[in-house]
Amino acid sequence: MIAHFKRLYAHAQWADERTLQSLVESEHLPAHALALFAHLLAAEHVWLHRMLGTPARMSVWPTLSAVECDALVAENHAAYVAFLGALEPAGLARSVRYRNSAGQEFESTVEEMLTQVVMHGSYHRGQIAALVRAAGDTPQPTDFIAFVRGAPAATRQSA
Repeated sequence: MIAHFKRLYAHAQWADERTLQSLVESEHLPAHALALFAHLLAAEHVWLHRMLGTPARMSVWPTLSAVECDALVAENHAAYVAFLGALEPAGLARSVRYRNSAGQEFESTVEEMLTQVVMHGSYHRGQIAALVRAAGDTPQPTDFIAFVRGAPAATRQSA
């Protein structure tokens, strides 16, 4: 199971890098797209610090530049590689108590939290791709299958 999460997090880093590339290359970038990407990365950071039991240094909705996002992609990736590298299989079932950004208290397992981060990132990368496309630009593909294949998934033009 930990090997599965390592693969999902390798995909997340790859997809985050491609999403950032889409944002940087966009000629008509909507500000909301960069705000969503900053949120995605900050949420990755916040969830990791919840699992580590350490304070996060940013809120879940920070204002970040593309350069700051680039640095956070690298930081998050290195931190998740270290976290997953040290995680024992029994650690997936470990329960973590935390407060969300609204101050509500919850308890989730590490497995649930890791799954949340992966799915949350995919959700927002899809929103960002739609915004980039609506602005008249072409987003980088970030599908898991494109990552696995090493090639983009089929498009309407190639079908």
